Formats: sequence, structure tokens, C-alpha cells
Amino acid sequence: MTSSDTMQVQVRSAKDWVRILARYREPSTARSILELLVTLVPFTLLWVLAWAAMSISSWLAVGIAILNGFFLVRLFCIQHDCGHASFFHSRRVQDWVGRCLGVLTLTPYDVWRRTHSLHHAQHGNLDQRGIGDVLTLTVAEYQARSRLGRLMYRLYRHPVVLFGVGPGYLFLLQNRLPLGLMAAGRRYWVSAMGTNAMIALVLAVMIWLGGMKPVLLIYLPTVLVAATIGMWLFYVQHQFEDTHWAKGDAWQVHEAALAGSSHYVLPAPLRWLSANIGIHHVHHLYSRIPFYRLPQILDDHAELAVAQRLTLRESLRSVNLHLWDDKLNRLTSFREAKRRYGPA
Repeated sequence: MTSSDTMQVQVRSAKDWVRILARYREPSTARSILELLVTLVPFTLLWVLAWAAMSISSWLAVGIAILNGFFLVRLFCIQHDCGHASFFHSRRVQDWVGRCLGVLTLTPYDVWRRTHSLHHAQHGNLDQRGIGDVLTLTVAEYQARSRLGRLMYRLYRHPVVLFGVGPGYLFLLQNRLPLGLMAAGRRYWVSAMGTNAMIALVLAVMIWLGGMKPVLLIYLPTVLVAATIGMWLFYVQHQFEDTHWAKGDAWQVHEAALAGSSHYVLPAPLRWLSANIGIHHVHHLYSRIPFYRLPQILDDHAELAVAQRLTLRESLRSVNLHLWDDKLNRLTSFREAKRRYGPA
């Protein structure tokens, strides 16, 4: 983003934008039902097609399952909107839609809704990290760690861990328990255990009908591809060079939402499959806006269309950013931090 673009966006404060965006918050029941159907029906059909393809070629079945991972990402994004109470007028309806989708996405709805609300409330606050974020240390915090502590952080931030091992661990294992909310009440245990029970039932029926083959060739590839894509999207939405972190009185929730969330500019098919989640700076400013109204906001307000733009090519470079440099107010790499501040 150029300096002129930045000046244009700063004409209005983040709080001003919240008032402006409030007019876009009302969902359309008909549109929400349509968005759910045009995602769920192809997802189901691809499942059936992949199952039929197993009798022809295992690789064909896996290929269809990989494609279906993109539709599972879209279902997760709809679950995400339900969690923000932005998808239907009835909170009861969208909560149950979210819970049902949570069985497909392997994500206990009530647990995720709570931890994700903490992410929105605390993102960019250096004094409140730990739930719902990719762990990010400052340069000083990293240098103050022991050799083992620095090694563990380097491993955690390595792309193989973040986008290889991490997604499978998160969705297949970590989501099975209400981590972070273990002592917060039985509601979260019911959410996690209820989702686990339904997942077990789905797997049992699948194995009863086709043995382990559909689990290995369809279920796991679909879930793992969706998990990896989802992890990548979550990462690039906040981990870019000019993101925003602050502490104490310098942190303000609306400023952190606008400056600390990217506008991930994706090709039209990927925008559709990711339910416009790339318009993340607007989403963080006003999370009650349904995803299908986000493009209209960019059309109506050119200032937001140019804010925090991150292209596909630029996003690939973000994997080399690991530490928050609070002197320069930007993310930096291990190498750059060592060059600028010396070895730990």
C-alpha cells in the first residue's frame, strides 16, 4: 500500500468506520439459506462422487476429496459467521447450524465461538496473548529466552510445523478438548464431547459401510486439506509486515482491528470458496456483518478497498516474518533481528 493510500484510509478513524459499517450488519435469511445450500450440496455431491470413484481409482477418490477440502473451508467460514451471530436473525437457529457444521469441520462450535471472541477482543494486544492467535514474540522476548526456548519457538514458527503438522494436530487432536476453557463451565465440555460423539458416529457409519478405505481416501484428505488452507488464511490475515501490535494504553481494539488485519486480495474463485474472509480488516472492525455483504462495503468505500492490501505473492513472503520489532513497529525475520540487534 502506498503512502497516499494510507493517508486516504486515515481520513476516518477506526471508530468512525464502526459507525459507518453498522448499516451493513443485517443478514438476509434467503441469502444465508442460499449460501448454505450452494456450499453444502456440492460438498455432499463431491463426497458421493469420491465414494463412487474408489471403485475406479484410489487416486481419483483422493483428488476429488482434495477438491472437496475447499468446500469444507467454506462451510467453516459459514460456521464462523454463525459464531459471530451474523448469519441469521435468530441466534438459536444459527447456533444449531453452527453446531451441526462443527461436526463436519471437527470444531466444537461453542468452544470455538468463545475462543474466537477472545481473539477478536484481544488481537494485537501484547499484554493479552495466548488464545486464538498464532504465538508471536517480540524481539526482546525471543532474545531473553533460553537456547532451548528459542529453538522451540523457531520450530513452532517453521512452515512445516505451522502448515504441515499444525493443522492436523489442531483439528484432529486439540479440538477434541475445550483447551483454554477447561475450568470455564460444563457448557464447553458438552460442546466438545457432543461434537466428538457425533464425529465418532459419522466415522462408525462410514467404516460400517465401506471399511477404512473411505476414511483414509476421502475423509482424512478432505479434512487435512481444509485444515491447512484454514490455517494459512488465519495466518496471513494477521501475520504480515505492517500489522499492528501494541501494549498498555497504546492498544485500542478498533485500531488493532483495522491496522492489524489484512485485506487479502484473492482471485474470484478463491474469494468465493473462502467466503470473502480475506476482507478481514472489515470483518474485524465489525464482525456482525455477513460475509456476503463484505464486497459491497469495498465497493461503497474505496478507502477500505485500498487499506492493508496483501496479494498472493506478498503473502508468501510472510512466512519469513517471525518476530515483532517494537522499535520499528513491524514484523521481522530471525535473520533481520540478528543483523539489527545482534545474536541473542
